[in-house]
Amino acid sequence: MSLAPRLAPGLTVSPGVETRLRPRPPAATDLPAMLALNNGHATELSLLSASALVDLLAGAWYARILGDGAALILAFDQDAAYDSLNFLWFRARYRRFVYIDRVVVTESARGQGLAAALYRDLAAAATAAGHQQLCCEVNLDPPNRGSDAFHAGFGFAEVGQARLGDRDKTVRYLTRALPLAGSGR
Repeated sequence: MSLAPRLAPGLTVSPGVETRLRPRPPAATDLPAMLALNNGHATELSLLSASALVDLLAGAWYARILGDGAALILAFDQDAAYDSLNFLWFRARYRRFVYIDRVVVTESARGQGLAAALYRDLAAAATAAGHQQLCCEVNLDPPNRGSDAFHAGFGFAEVGQARLGDRDKTVRYLTRALPLAGSGR
């Protein structure tokens, strides 16, 4: 029996070296896996059709996956033509930001640092582009305790709440300040 961690498809371990988690832009061949991953977590995210996913990808400022679709993240900057109520809440309050619309990891790949790898890569890209905040929302009701703990550990703080009556949920709005590009912080 191997003592090595069980890895998601497409991830590798080099002997004596930490798992290499390299976020990459999705390809057209990744769409079925991305759609299945998203829709398998529709309570936390929202159900998407294939065409809606393609539209989100086309408008995203940042879209990455890990492995063969073990994890995904989609984010929009303040200039996006995006009509999500949550995104618009942040747009009304922040000048330069990146809104994390969705991040999800397959059940079998949880605990391997995939979401953290995606967030680190996103934060680096957003900082380099001069953005000031990472923003997202997390379900308060129904609760998403795993996401709450993850975001708290990543330095996010609550800046507001909203009841989304059309979806019968309440969300917490979270932000994390980014260092100034070139500041070395």
